[in-house]
Amino acid sequence: MSTSTGNNANTNTNASQPTRTRVLMVCMGNICRSPTAEAVLRHRVTRAGLLERVEIDSAGTHAWHTRNPPDERSIAHAARRGYDLTGLRARRIEPADFDRFDLLLAMDEDNLAHLLETAPAEAHHRLRLLMTFAPQPGLHEVPDPYYGGPAGFERVLDLIESACDGLVEHLRRINGVHLKFE
Repeated sequence: MSTSTGNNANTNTNASQPTRTRVLMVCMGNICRSPTAEAVLRHRVTRAGLLERVEIDSAGTHAWHTRNPPDERSIAHAARRGYDLTGLRARRIEPADFDRFDLLLAMDEDNLAHLLETAPAEAHHRLRLLMTFAPQPGLHEVPDPYYGGPAGFERVLDLIESACDGLVEHLRRINGVHLKFE
């Protein structure tokens, strides 16, 4: 959803600048789960002091909502927890994303399967489910809250927050930052 720049996710042309890890959150329409994950991860990364080292974006596997803001229910539930989704706009994943991002994190198995079908074989090792970073065993997917009620949006936030905490720890390790998470 935010604009990404650069040609290669780990290119470091200036030795004084840290290498950036680029993370793309992916769901179906890019209006509920992936923009929520983008905002939550951005908040967590900022709090962990990694903002200069991590670039975050989101996209959908389908183009139904291109250029639309996130679902108003996602915006409202996220805002109650201190996350701002209002400036984000939906976009569809594009072929360049498979080169641009180091991690492409799908919200569920269907979107992961779509990514695996679309991505070149050399990018497959960068495709994962977001929930692989969550500490809770047995949880693999972030369910789509679109056709449900308020509890679904709260559950999505709970799952994404948990997975993003684990993801921040992973980002700390790969970026060589050993700070205590607040």
